[in-house]
Amino acid sequence: MQQVTFAPRHHQLTNINTWTPDGQWLVYDVRPSGASFTGETIERVNVTTGEVEVIYRAINGAHVGVVTVHPAEEQYVFIRGPENPDADWQYDFHHRQGVIAHNGQTSNLDAMDITAPYTPGALRGGSHVHVFSPDGRRVSFTYNDHVLHERDPALDLRNVGVAVPYGPVSPAGAHPRNYGGSRWCVLVSRTTPTPAPGSDDINRAYEEGWVGNDRLAFIGDTLSARGEKVPELFIVDLPKDEPGWKCAGATPLQGTPQTMPAPPAGVMQRRLTFTHQNRYPGLVSQPRHWVRSNPQGDTLAFLMRDDNGVAQLWCISPQGENLRQVTTASGVQSAFNWHPSGKWLGFVLENRLALCDVETGEITFLTTDRENPPSADAVVFSPDGALIAWMEDVDGYRQLWVAPTQR
Repeated sequence: MQQVTFAPRHHQLTNINTWTPDGQWLVYDVRPSGASFTGETIERVNVTTGEVEVIYRAINGAHVGVVTVHPAEEQYVFIRGPENPDADWQYDFHHRQGVIAHNGQTSNLDAMDITAPYTPGALRGGSHVHVFSPDGRRVSFTYNDHVLHERDPALDLRNVGVAVPYGPVSPAGAHPRNYGGSRWCVLVSRTTPTPAPGSDDINRAYEEGWVGNDRLAFIGDTLSARGEKVPELFIVDLPKDEPGWKCAGATPLQGTPQTMPAPPAGVMQRRLTFTHQNRYPGLVSQPRHWVRSNPQGDTLAFLMRDDNGVAQLWCISPQGENLRQVTTASGVQSAFNWHPSGKWLGFVLENRLALCDVETGEITFLTTDRENPPSADAVVFSPDGALIAWMEDVDGYRQLWVAPTQR
């Protein structure tokens, strides 16, 4: 076990893609722990030398956070809040954007146009937790809509979107908060404010994960026959080429004043889990976790409670087959990730970092029992699988740690 940051401030890892491709640096932001979005820099630390570099520094009253890295290049994508915020436009779920930093230059990932009739390829609100696809060509994100939020916050349903390299996109409207983006952006999930109880309808799509380069899995909140929220697992197949991404279906890609932006034609979400009748239905919300596919793209992992109400790791195929419980432990305590080999999953168990053999369920502990347990937010393998990184509180500040996996 090795502590790699020491400055008396917080260091926040995102839940995936926090290592540079060479495995030498961890990227992070400096938000205070909790809900405050007030960090001003995106940084990286060399896990061998301890050297710290600032990748990006916010200006004009903006704040930044939630950084991830391109799988093959030193290219970083992160959230930036509004510059020059005022009483009418401050940081919020529907007032944030994705920014890419590469070779010392920055560009907007997504465009925004909140002036009807809006602009295809642009968003009308805020994007969040941007993650490159395994080949680096696409970026997934979650989304909240400014236009519908202004009508009624209850209509601003969280969705999942994708940015693809078919830009740039320039907004047609003249609102002072509009801006252009380098990528074409669309939503790929479909939500409704009023899901039919017992149906596949969802009113929220979130915690997505790439399945290869052409599919996204995510959690969607359904309603049981009794009207209770039940998070289930969904997947969506994505368009193969540029025309597919730009072809609208029955409703406009950019949305209308009354409707959310819509997925491209033919993009339909499929439900993979059906747990309404389980003793403890639905995927768990605590610990917070993101759906994760193995590198081979044939197995999805997620957290669900067993018949004793304990959060365990489960796996299923992208076709919705071969659902099985992987762990039988005292309870998984964190988000998790796959080892690059696809043979193990890493997470926090019994307040320690653990590796789980996906086939056998065998647990190997990588760290000792400590007074300050690892944070539940992120457990991330280096690209070669030799190291695992996490966060741990030291003297009141969240610091970054690494340990060898011996795998």
